[in-house]
Parts: sequence; C-alpha cells; structure tokens
Amino acid sequence: MTGKQKELIAVAHGGGGEDMRRLIADEIQSRFDNDQMRSLGDAAKLRCGQGTAVAFTTDSYIIDPPFFPGGDIGYLAVCGTVNDLAVSGATPRWLSCALIIEEGLPLSDLRRVLDSMARAADEAGVDIVTGDTKVVPRGGADKIFINTAGVGTLDRGVDIDIRSIVPGDSLIVSGPVGSHGAAVLLAREDYGIESSLISDVAPLVKAAASLAESCPSLRFMRDPTRGGLAGVLTEIIEAAGVGIELEEASVPVLDGVNSVCELLGFDPLYLANEGIMLAVVPREDSARAVEALKAAGAVEAAEIGKVVEDELRIINVRTAIGGQRILPPPGGELLPRIC
Repeated sequence: MTGKQKELIAVAHGGGGEDMRRLIADEIQSRFDNDQMRSLGDAAKLRCGQGTAVAFTTDSYIIDPPFFPGGDIGYLAVCGTVNDLAVSGATPRWLSCALIIEEGLPLSDLRRVLDSMARAADEAGVDIVTGDTKVVPRGGADKIFINTAGVGTLDRGVDIDIRSIVPGDSLIVSGPVGSHGAAVLLAREDYGIESSLISDVAPLVKAAASLAESCPSLRFMRDPTRGGLAGVLTEIIEAAGVGIELEEASVPVLDGVNSVCELLGFDPLYLANEGIMLAVVPREDSARAVEALKAAGAVEAAEIGKVVEDELRIINVRTAIGGQRILPPPGGELLPRIC
C-alpha cells in the first residue's frame, strides 16, 4: 500500500483499555463536546427547567455466548443499565429495550431472553416502557444484540463525581471481583476445567441506595465492567490526579476465579464484573460504608485500599506476600464480547 496506511477499528477499541479510552477521547468526545460528555460518568445528569433532575444512560450488549452460567444477555442488559444509574446516585425508573436479532435465532431463545429481562426488571423495580426490534439477515449479527437505555431520578441527595476524590479517601468493594469474566470465559471455551463458578450479574439498586443513605459524603461509585477493577482505578487516578495504594490480600476473590486465573494466566483485577461496585468514601466513613453494604446483602464487602497523593498517578499494589507491584492500565482486549 502506498501513502498513509488506512486506520481501522480493532476489537481492542471496545475492550475497556487504553485503546478504547483514546477512541472515546479523540474521536467521540472531541465531536460531541459538552459538560456531560466531558465528565464520562456512567450516566448523564440532566435537569429540564425547574423539574426533577434525572440520570440518563444507554448501553449495548453483545456477549458471547449469550447464555452463560448465572445469567444471559437479557438479564445482563437490564442489570447493566440499571447498575449504571444506581452507581450514579439515581433511583432507576424506566428502561428501553432495542433488539437486533439474527435471522435463524430459535424463538425459544428469544423467549428465554425476554423472560430474563422481565425478571431482572422486576427485581430492580423498573419498568421497560419502550423499544425497537430489527431482524438482520443470517450473518448480519451473532444471534442477538440488545441495547437498553435507562432513566432514573436523582432524589438521593448525593453528588457522585470522580473528580471529588481526594487523598486519604478509602476504597470499598461490595463483593468478590472477576466472577463474571471468569464464568463467561469458561462458558466460551472448553478448557477442560470443571467449575461451579457463575457470573455475579445482579442489580445493584439496593446496595447503592443503602450506601448513599448511610454515607451522604460518598464521593464515587462505579460498577467495574470492561477492564475490571483495574480499569476503574485507572480512571480514578487520571481524573482525580491522585495515586492509589491497593491491599491485594483485602480484595475478595472467589477460589474458583483464582483457580481459573492461575491456570490461564489472567489477573482477576482485570476481569469484568456485573454485580459488584467500587465505592470511594472519606476515611472516617469507611467502616460505616462496609456495614451498610453488608446490611444490603453484600456480605463480602471490604475496604481494599486508599487514595494517596502521588504526582506520578500510580496504582501501587501491596501483595499478599509483602511485596509491591505497579498495576498498569488495561491494555488491549482481554476477553472479547464479555458484556
């Protein structure tokens, strides 16, 4: 090829790592520049006149396989969008459902997906109120893709903003990390590993509300999906201009997830999650935050580290054996089509 080589989109551009962040910043934010887009939150926070403030979010789901231990694409789509609203400090209210269905999908599979969506909406206390359906020729999609948009009311009295995080704040997780990514990985490939591991996919409405009510000074919440916990921690150090000290031994990880990671060479800190959240609270509120999450059913909630002053903006992991390692930002695509 002569002249400048044509630039192409790669799978890694959707993986939650550095390639995706550059794509969003250089190609998307630069064209749709406004306060909400610049904040890069899980949901836009909007007010129309003097009316009630709302949070608005949207997400698309293309997971492979669409049915996996602990859930399916339908349950995931509702929980994922509800969770983006909940960790933004909103009370989820209404969702849309847009389906892109490949010709040849068994009707029984569609019914199963829709039943899962209805169950997830009931569990989360939301209504699916509008939508769209498209069918594409065989080969034009992979079984089924789903887009869900969500609206929630901002009536909790908390201001969730990643830029409010300061040195001294505590990092809290609501449960074990990496379960979704590991479960989908095992469902996708036959590694000869026998495991009862299931995805953690679940609505976070109750946990987020309990945390917001008990800790009005709550700084930030985020559900660590693509890029895992490492991805969210990277966002924090970049947006808040701080460093992080992470206590590896304090991060809850299921034995099954550890086993998969040890056998296949993954790090659970980078695996996707769909039913836990990371929260940042002032140091004096950390014990109260953990107790609030446990009272809401997140029995394995734990404090896992702290925010520190660091001009280099490094995530320093204190290992279980007493050493230290630097946690780099997620790179390319670890597991394609994980959510």
